[in-house]
Amino acid sequence: MEGERVQIDGGIMEGGGQILRVCAALSCLRGLPLRVCRIRAGRSQPGLRPQHLSGLEIVRDLCDGKLGGAEIGSTEITFTPGKIKGGTHVADTQTAGSVCLLMQVAMPCVLFAASPSELRLKGGTNAEMAPQIDYTVMVFKPIVEKFNFTFNCDIKKRGYYPQGGGEVVVQMSPVKELSPIDLTERGTVTKIYGRAFVAGALPIKLAKDMSAAAVRCIRKEIRDLYINIQAVREPDDQAFGTGSGIIIVAETSTGCLLAGSSLGKRGKNADKVGIEAAEILLRNLKHGGAVDDSLQDQLIIFMALAKGVSRVKSGPITLHTQTAIHFAEQLTKAKFTVTKSEEEDPSKDTYIIECQGMGLVNPNL
Repeated sequence: MEGERVQIDGGIMEGGGQILRVCAALSCLRGLPLRVCRIRAGRSQPGLRPQHLSGLEIVRDLCDGKLGGAEIGSTEITFTPGKIKGGTHVADTQTAGSVCLLMQVAMPCVLFAASPSELRLKGGTNAEMAPQIDYTVMVFKPIVEKFNFTFNCDIKKRGYYPQGGGEVVVQMSPVKELSPIDLTERGTVTKIYGRAFVAGALPIKLAKDMSAAAVRCIRKEIRDLYINIQAVREPDDQAFGTGSGIIIVAETSTGCLLAGSSLGKRGKNADKVGIEAAEILLRNLKHGGAVDDSLQDQLIIFMALAKGVSRVKSGPITLHTQTAIHFAEQLTKAKFTVTKSEEEDPSKDTYIIECQGMGLVNPNL
């Protein structure tokens, strides 16, 4: 069996945890034994961190697989998948490691399980270097459900850096196969909304300042649209620790959702947090794509698994997206092409990501 393992170099391209997530999920779905070496070679602290280890463990558990060499700091693991089963699965990073990244590795797998699944994911809900849970619920969920599945995401408790302590429960039923998507018509922006939040020891005034600064920043570019960014204080019984941040979403006439977000941290002025999120949103609106740069790479695995041709119009292709495409092609029969979008405005830096999906069929249904 050893000779048959798919060999993955975890140090190339983006060189981070994303390689592990994409490859572990596809290994599980395709029943391909895997060896990943040079894990996170591109990072200041190479090897597995708690969040990556938890992600590997939940995939192992939901398919009764075998995982070798998996401990904190490991730079090489082997994984032999079994049969994907539904039921309740728990993953706990025991740190502020992102629950959204745990969801990224587990969700494609349980779509092809034999019965409905419940994922209880514990860690950080609003963490640096990862999508915030608000982004997952407000942007990722409505768009990814266009692949023809639905899921429920219940935020039980929010958790922040450095302790984590958050919990999110995801429930989903399996599907026979995924439908392709077409996200190429951006349309016009029809509304802008969001939430600026504080939790723990921080006063609501910080949330109001973030919101006001963000609105002022957007107003300079977009004058005629009502902007509704609510300032909220997370209830004490629904948040662990102290944290703050903001997410702003632009919705378009064709149902596209693009966002900008930012997290507060000690010593960072609230206005600066709001302006940072607003500037990210404006940058995502400027390129003319139908998805923002955070969603781009998260769609790749679903495009690869879907039956038929998916097309997504985006801004400049991120290194995360290039990495996801590289490993999706290596582990599935999907074929991707990325072409510069030739249409309307030559000043716009837009691309079409097209994928002939492998059309994975759930053998259990």
